[in-house]
Order: sequence, then C-alpha cells, then structure tokens
Amino acid sequence: MNLFNVYPLFDINIVRGRGCHIFDAEGTEYLDLYGGHAVISIGHSHPHYVEAISSQVQKIGFYSNSVVNTLQHDLATRLGRLSGYDDYQLFLINSGAEANENALKLASFHTGRTRVLAAAKAFHGRTSLAVEATDNEKIIAPINAGGHVCRLPLNDLDAWVAEIEKGDVCAVIIECIQGVGGIRLATPEFMQGLQAACRKHGTVLICDEIQCGYGRSGRFFAHQWLGVRPDIITMAKGIANGFPMGAVLIAPEFIPQYGQLGTTFGGNHLACAAAIATAEVMESEHLTDNALSTGNYLITKLKEANLPHVVDIRGRGLMIGIELDIPYKNVRQRLLTDEHIFTGCAGTNVLRLLPPLCLTTAEADRFVESLTHVLATA
Repeated sequence: MNLFNVYPLFDINIVRGRGCHIFDAEGTEYLDLYGGHAVISIGHSHPHYVEAISSQVQKIGFYSNSVVNTLQHDLATRLGRLSGYDDYQLFLINSGAEANENALKLASFHTGRTRVLAAAKAFHGRTSLAVEATDNEKIIAPINAGGHVCRLPLNDLDAWVAEIEKGDVCAVIIECIQGVGGIRLATPEFMQGLQAACRKHGTVLICDEIQCGYGRSGRFFAHQWLGVRPDIITMAKGIANGFPMGAVLIAPEFIPQYGQLGTTFGGNHLACAAAIATAEVMESEHLTDNALSTGNYLITKLKEANLPHVVDIRGRGLMIGIELDIPYKNVRQRLLTDEHIFTGCAGTNVLRLLPPLCLTTAEADRFVESLTHVLATA
C-alpha cells in the first residue's frame, strides 16, 4: 500500500528531538523554528512530559467518556488558572478543526441561526464547517460549499457590523493573529467594536486560538492583548505538545444538553496526561513570559539587522512573520539545507516563525545570523 500523496515533503527523516532542536536519521542537527506547525510548545522530548506519558500508559491509555475521568477535571482546573477563564466550561476533542467544528455547531444550537462571518485569508481547518470558513477555495470540496459563510477583510469594522446588523448571523469566527494568512494582527479597535456588535445582535463571538493561543503571543490567548472576552474559544496545537488534542472553552451562558456534542477519543487518559504535563511545564518554566521576552528580542534583532529583501516584520511573542519582496521558497530551502534551520511559510513571500516557547536568545541570534547570510546572496 502507498501513502496517499497529498503532502510535498522535504527529503529529511526526523527521528528525535530535544528542546528547540531536531535530528535526522544521519545525525544532522536542525534548529526548529516551526515547531511542527506551532504544535511544540514546551520543547521536544521534555523529560517531565516523557515521564508523564510513560507513567500514564502503564496504567491506562484510553477508556470512553461514559465513565468518570478525573484527569479531565484536573486539566480543566489547570487551564482555567492558566488562561484566566476558570468560570468557562471545557469540551475536549482531538484537533483544531474539530474544535472549530464543535464551536460553530454549538453557536448554531445557541442562536438557531446558520450564517457565519469569517475573515479573508482565514484558516480554520479542513472539516465541513471549518473548511467552509477557511479562505482557500482549493481545499473546499463541493460538498463543503454550503453557503453558510461570508468572508470580510480583517479589521474592516464597518463591513462586519453591517453584516451583523442584518440579525441573522449565527457566529463570527476570528484568528486574532492569522497564521496561514501571513501573521496579520487584529486591532483592539476592531475586536472591541466587533464584540459590541455581537452582543447587541445576539451573535456568538468565537476566537480561534488554535495557532496563536497557548502562550505563543506572550499572553495565554492572543485576544487578551485586545480587550475582549469571547463567548467561545478554540484551542489545539500547543495544548499537549504534539499529542493530538483540541479543546473548546465555552462561556457559562451556554447550557449543555446530553448528546449535544460528543467524541470517542477526545479527553482520553493519555491525552489528558500529556496536556497536564504540558501545562505544568508552561507554569514552572514561565514559558509564556519567555515567548514574550524572546519574541521581542528576536523581532528587535531582525529589525536592527536591516536585511535586504525584508519588507515587513510583524507578530507578537513567538509568532512572527517576515515578509519578503521575493518568493520565500528559495530562502526557506537554503535556510534548511545550508543553515539547518526549519521555518514555516505563508502565501508566496512570508517566512513564518513558530518555534517552541522555550527558544533562547542564543538560538534567536543563530537564526538572525543565518538569515542575514542567506538574504545577502538571495
């Protein structure tokens, strides 16, 4: 049997990792500034994380959500404390797309409406409603094009309010820092005006924190820079440091009903053990603070370098976009093959940095030096 060939691959077989570094089968070391799509939050193979998963799987790895799982309650308590949303409710699933799917479904149950507003350049996942809210026609199959979603420019408050005032909008879904969209930031004025309009007209405000959340922006959630408090918050990626998990944080106004939402694997024992260990390391090593300080350091160093071909440097914490006046492809390839540094990308000309939140200033310096060398001969 062959693999279904939907991923263009780098010809590199990564076999182990430690902190912000990964190693291929030949022993070559790479600096990981992409974190496997922003998934690695506390670093690769953190010893506390490895011990927690190893210990849990020797007890029980999985049983269904038809029985009490105290690890779920432990995780909810920790997430409430870390995020500042201890009055919210937690629903655990397996991925970011699944988190957004359930958030939109819950919003529709709550309002009785079907229309959704999403931003241009948004990415919310590849499942039914999530992919319809994603601004990429190439990945929206005909069966997913249900006509539920209206896309509007990020930060154009008048356009969003005009749609909300029609009174038929079920939900607004926003990435407060767009990832795939090129590290584009929502403004406080836009988000606060959007929240006011949603509250006035009974529309549910969903913040998609799947990539920009879990400490990456230098606060637990990116929307916490903007002075808003969403009705629903979706999470995934960094929550369990690579173990598949997603989560929906739900305001107390939403009253759950048996059978309304469901999942087979979500919130299983092993996933919860991974997420609890991740939260413990986030707290004990102050990784949200490190994301802010190291991210500010890296952004400052990049701007001071005055690099050729760099048009803009934007982001918060360790979610950084470097916009070039040339296609990113050759720059990214040379960073990988010549400098042994993994980076991400967006669009055609944006390098995207999403490293583990334990990145050091010395590792940031290594990247600036390498990028300087690559761009000097680009």
